[in-house]
Amino acid sequence: MSLVYHAAVRLTDIVTRVPPVPWAEGDNIPWSDPGFSRRMLAEHLSDAHDAASRRPSRIDAHVAWLHREILGGRAERVLDLGCGPGLYTERLARLGHRCVGIDWSPASIEHAVTRARESSLAASYVLSDLRKADFGEGFGLVMLVYGELNVFRPADAREIVTRARAALTRGGALVLESHTRAAVEAIGARPPLWRSLARGLFSDRPHLWLEESSWDAAARAATRRHFVVDAASGEVTRYAASYQAYSEAEYRELLLGAGSTEVATHPSLAGAPESSQSDFAVWVARG
Repeated sequence: MSLVYHAAVRLTDIVTRVPPVPWAEGDNIPWSDPGFSRRMLAEHLSDAHDAASRRPSRIDAHVAWLHREILGGRAERVLDLGCGPGLYTERLARLGHRCVGIDWSPASIEHAVTRARESSLAASYVLSDLRKADFGEGFGLVMLVYGELNVFRPADAREIVTRARAALTRGGALVLESHTRAAVEAIGARPPLWRSLARGLFSDRPHLWLEESSWDAAARAATRRHFVVDAASGEVTRYAASYQAYSEAEYRELLLGAGSTEVATHPSLAGAPESSQSDFAVWVARG
């Protein structure tokens, strides 16, 4: 959900690399690039893994909990920040909610718009960077899930949470699903790996994909670098994404500082622990 960043580098730059400073090499992987967006959409829609979006059965459970426990079964206006291809908003709209989704991926937004139109759902979508988007107002629920907040610089994250809180009606709920601090540290501690691919997320052409992670203890942030080496030309392109770690106390302070008066935490978007989702915690802020 961040601005596109990539840099052409040389093979020698990989050999002589130094540990990255978080966010210094870019804000995120290239969500808004049309080619990357198209390839990522296929991953969002796959039910073979939970890497891009959750499997349908898990999303069904999450939407049922949001509808029942957070919205009390009442039809409300819902804003999904970082909505992807509308997998949550589509289900919420089918339950009678009026939904708005914002995402920076053109292929995902196109897919969501098409699905809403074909099924005559009360769901609309906006292609925009969350740091610049107009969130509007009058929502009974604003949601930002799957650790999306952690990819933003702390100042940007605070500003997004503040505007999300301002978009709520009185008594509305801000639902934040975030990475635990341990999960972000684990991202930074992952061993390097490389893959040889005929095509992949970063290219439609044969290439090598080199991935390396690091942890900056002072900044409490992890950075994951991707080096993509085109097999035909040898051209190397670098992408980088950073993730900010927060303690439970810092998440609570972030939500209270945005104007909430009541903050509760849950083990997952299903309300109960999910073993495959232990890297996340769910915060519900009201007031």
